[in-house]
Amino acid sequence: MNLEPREELEKELQIINKWEKEQKGLWFWDRIGRLPFKILDKVTPSFIQKRLGALLDEIGSYIQTGGKYLTKESAIIRKVEVHSPNLNITTIEDISRDVPLQVMDKVGQDIKKSGSHLATVQGASTGIGGVFTLAIDIPLLLGMSIKTLQDMAVAYGYNPRDKQERVFIVKCLQFTTSDVIGKKTLLKEMENMVLPGSESKREIASELQGWREVVYTYRDQFGWKKLLQMVPVAGIIFGAFTNRSMISDMADTGMMLYKKRRIIERMKEIGSTD
Repeated sequence: MNLEPREELEKELQIINKWEKEQKGLWFWDRIGRLPFKILDKVTPSFIQKRLGALLDEIGSYIQTGGKYLTKESAIIRKVEVHSPNLNITTIEDISRDVPLQVMDKVGQDIKKSGSHLATVQGASTGIGGVFTLAIDIPLLLGMSIKTLQDMAVAYGYNPRDKQERVFIVKCLQFTTSDVIGKKTLLKEMENMVLPGSESKREIASELQGWREVVYTYRDQFGWKKLLQMVPVAGIIFGAFTNRSMISDMADTGMMLYKKRRIIERMKEIGSTD
């Protein structure tokens, strides 16, 4: 069943391609954003550093094994049902096969809105304690980012339990926090994962082992923005703004890149029936 005509799919794909080009710009402050964390590492007490490392290991357990951070698929499926009451949607496969892109986008916007709100509250809460709560704020925000991308995967009909999807989530995490060179490279890698006729043999286990690089790149990218959160009380404002911005950007990345995959797959299906 073709849910959208090829012309509509091509139009949506052009919008996504335009968004991808806009992401390749490099903001000046991002060039120097990593420097403050060299100072932060030196002044942070060792017990906080150990706690941070333990939390990062927990995040890594998800990326490598699909652990505790897995989203609740049923909650996202219910959101899809709300926006498509005439459809019988009970599984991720049903979403992939029967749900129009317009409905997927509405669910994606819901995920972005709720995630951004939660991140604002969490950022404000951890901003109260300055450097001491900053050490747990980073891995907590990383966990929220992973959950946001998992939710987006389900909303567009992909199963985040699959190893291939965990790799894709890692790529989305990297893309959101990368510089212009990194974004270009990652877009090419993701195209190799999803475009028909361009599949390359990939060592999934090997790619999953690179999660630590993702974690530390993610941490460093906050730079001067998160350094401001070290100031007690004043950090409430900076924490709320920065966390909201990060989750919003992460949601946009997930929506665009998962939507692109769904469009490409549906265009392929239309082509096979012509």
